[in-house]
Amino acid sequence: MRILVYSHDSFGLGNIRRMLAICEHLHVTIPGASVLIITGSPMLQGFRVMQGIDYIKLPCLKRSVDGELDVRFLDLETAEVIRLRSELIKSTVASFRPDVVLVDKKPAGLAGELRPAMEWVRQNLPGTRTYLVLRDILDEAEKTRAEWKRSRAYETAQWCYDGILVLGMKQVFDICKEYGFPEGLKEKVTYCGYVARTGPVGPREEMRAALGVKEGERLVLVTAGGGEDGYQLMSAYLDGLEKVGQPGWRSVIVTGPELPARQAEQVRRRAQTAPMTKVLDFTNDMVSVMGAADCVVSMGGYNSVCELLMLGKPAIVVPRSKPVVEQRMRAERMERLGLFRAMMPEELGPETLMAAVEAELARKTAGQGARLLDMGALPRISAMLRGAEAMAEGIGEEAAEAETVLS
Repeated sequence: MRILVYSHDSFGLGNIRRMLAICEHLHVTIPGASVLIITGSPMLQGFRVMQGIDYIKLPCLKRSVDGELDVRFLDLETAEVIRLRSELIKSTVASFRPDVVLVDKKPAGLAGELRPAMEWVRQNLPGTRTYLVLRDILDEAEKTRAEWKRSRAYETAQWCYDGILVLGMKQVFDICKEYGFPEGLKEKVTYCGYVARTGPVGPREEMRAALGVKEGERLVLVTAGGGEDGYQLMSAYLDGLEKVGQPGWRSVIVTGPELPARQAEQVRRRAQTAPMTKVLDFTNDMVSVMGAADCVVSMGGYNSVCELLMLGKPAIVVPRSKPVVEQRMRAERMERLGLFRAMMPEELGPETLMAAVEAELARKTAGQGARLLDMGALPRISAMLRGAEAMAEGIGEEAAEAETVLS
């Protein structure tokens, strides 16, 4: 089976990390699967990519915290780069001729760049199955409805896709109701549950030793995902360490590769004077680092939340509020379910953060509500695609029989 995956890339690492987890599971569970990822993420090469998975790198775009799309590296106009990306995507699809297409989040891609390729698939590859992959929450309902109407996303999703795979639970967030999906689109939706990574988690004691944690010490991990907008969280935590003095635990701060260089340097410099504090720019094995921690202070991105729930870690989740509020919405809803403690950015302060860390360390176990969540997205998607492959083989056999009769 040839699987083509489009993962858009304008802000942070969340999209590519989530789609890469899906790709790895599909490759392991579907015999003979070849997975080709199309993305502009500048960090994909920083992750371990297994045999059977490859990628085509598009010129990078970026989205500011205010939501404006711009060129990341090339000295070209945004429209020029979007046109170039669109042509590369279409030519890749035509050459690769996938059996399955998975598209991350945006039905027509960034700025509509995917539409020509999807139209080509519909016209030339009738046996190819196409799926739109949506995380549990996109943004606030009114804003999302307006954007989907403006960009004709409802029509694109209806015409271009055989199914819509939601990486969440209807009981947590009813995406069809919240975003006003028309009846025809509702019929395409499958709630797959949340993504629980299936790769090995490194031995806890080995990882703690590698991080310099001694026997009997407690470890607090501070992570901001890609880090592009994580400085407020890291600064508040370092302020708290300064006020507490000797906190009684060891800290590891992962800044993320997209934290601006000046802010990253400030974090490293300040951490040098903080007791028992280590700074990492990036790790391609965040799950194992989380597994080594006794408490995690994290932003509220989809991947981070799923990893916290999968590991059952006591956690303080500080969501971002722009350019979209999906992290805030996820944190508020999951805190009400008792899954973790949420702290809004306006509540974030050195004293309140340190008090929350102390309370979570004393609790030792995460909220029991995590047991109620469906974490079966990966095996469910794999089963669906295996079913799609069997259906495609049946279509092929029927076409061959018809050709024989007609000849």
